[in-house]
Amino acid sequence: MRVSLEGEKVILVPYMKEHVPKYHQWMQDPALLQATGSEPLTLDREYQMQLSWTQDPNKQTFVVLDKQLVVGDFILGDPHVEAMVGDVNIYMNDLDDSQIAEIEIMIAEPRSQGKGLGKESVLMMMAFAVENLGIHTFRAKIGESNNTSLNLFRKLGFEDASHSELFKEVTLELAVTNPKCQEVLHLVRNIVMHAKPS
Repeated sequence: MRVSLEGEKVILVPYMKEHVPKYHQWMQDPALLQATGSEPLTLDREYQMQLSWTQDPNKQTFVVLDKQLVVGDFILGDPHVEAMVGDVNIYMNDLDDSQIAEIEIMIAEPRSQGKGLGKESVLMMMAFAVENLGIHTFRAKIGESNNTSLNLFRKLGFEDASHSELFKEVTLELAVTNPKCQEVLHLVRNIVMHAKPS
């Protein structure tokens, strides 16, 4: 089942091949590469990555659409590239505990930054992961100079767990049992899930 999640400001849609050219364009920006800890890829490699992400059971990736930029009505299954502003991901890659998810957010379009889209996207992804994947702890690894992301996650109740001098990144964590987590997840009670039958 491929789902899309609709909130107040954003719609999270599956990462589709139609999204790849715009995503690839974003990832040519040195500032975004640094903020995300990414390496530049060729367009062909980006298509391969998109396919692998959609097939990996330990990853969940959504493209973030700014609802104000959607042309016409939202149509399930339409990539709505015109409204694409970023992505939100979780990785269940902890070998000792598959219910720990690393979470990432990127709002790449400058016109959509600072409007709360990243916060809503993270909260929606967390609510989805708790309800559908049984996640009990979220982890975020953020470059020590990425103050925007560090501030966002700390405001959501994530606490510093470790700091890597080698990778120059901070690891933050939030347990679902934490009252702060329950408080922030309560903020996204009105998520609408659009699902296409498999």
